[in-house]
Amino acid sequence: MLSIENLAVGYRSKKQLIRRRINRDQTVLSDLNAHIPAGQFTCLLGINGIGKSTLLRTLAGVQTPLAGRVLVDSQDISQIQPMERARKLSVVFTNPERVGNLKVWDCVGLGRYPHTDWPGALRTHDREVIEWSLTATNCQHLSRRQLETLSDGERQRVMIARALAQQPQVLLLDEPTAYLDIRARAEMTNLLRSLAHNHGLAILASTHDLDLSLRNADQVWLLTPAGRLESGAPEALIHSGAIERAFS
Repeated sequence: MLSIENLAVGYRSKKQLIRRRINRDQTVLSDLNAHIPAGQFTCLLGINGIGKSTLLRTLAGVQTPLAGRVLVDSQDISQIQPMERARKLSVVFTNPERVGNLKVWDCVGLGRYPHTDWPGALRTHDREVIEWSLTATNCQHLSRRQLETLSDGERQRVMIARALAQQPQVLLLDEPTAYLDIRARAEMTNLLRSLAHNHGLAILASTHDLDLSLRNADQVWLLTPAGRLESGAPEALIHSGAIERAFS
């Protein structure tokens, strides 16, 4: 469902000097190849500053690859129009989003934007999807609450519900357990695993929760200090020593 081929990520920096163009691209990660099938929960692991957020932004199409391709459902993401991309892939970033004075139900309803016509009117099917998204993330009891009254854990589940309302094939999350206590982190990890297995989503979540990831992930994408990616089942990466080398 989500594949990367010979991918290099980083930051473009071109400066015109007299009559020639100097290319000073800053490559963060390179030669990345991996795949996430539908129905699988994958955790993205690596030390601080290794490039996890940069990789996720590139996978989401927010940042242009320096080389290689990102494929969603066998389509190059750079060739997919933004509205169609939003129907295939949704993203939940780390930083809390400013959504104004909204109730939870209305916030989740914003996820239906890629599927509505230009006035954004919600049809019966749209409302059913919103209710399903709230139920899938255990947020139905919060639907009439103001967002500003929610705890960090509740708010994070609402943001995931909004992403689910897009009915994506792929869900990307950048540090979904940040700011949460240990119990909420465990609940969030279990929720993501359940969503992948029960609803056929390909889910990739970056995290620093090494223990929870190795216990719950179907697959791990491990970013090494050398800027490469090793992927495989958690137990395989443990037995090979890759986890120990990456976090030593």
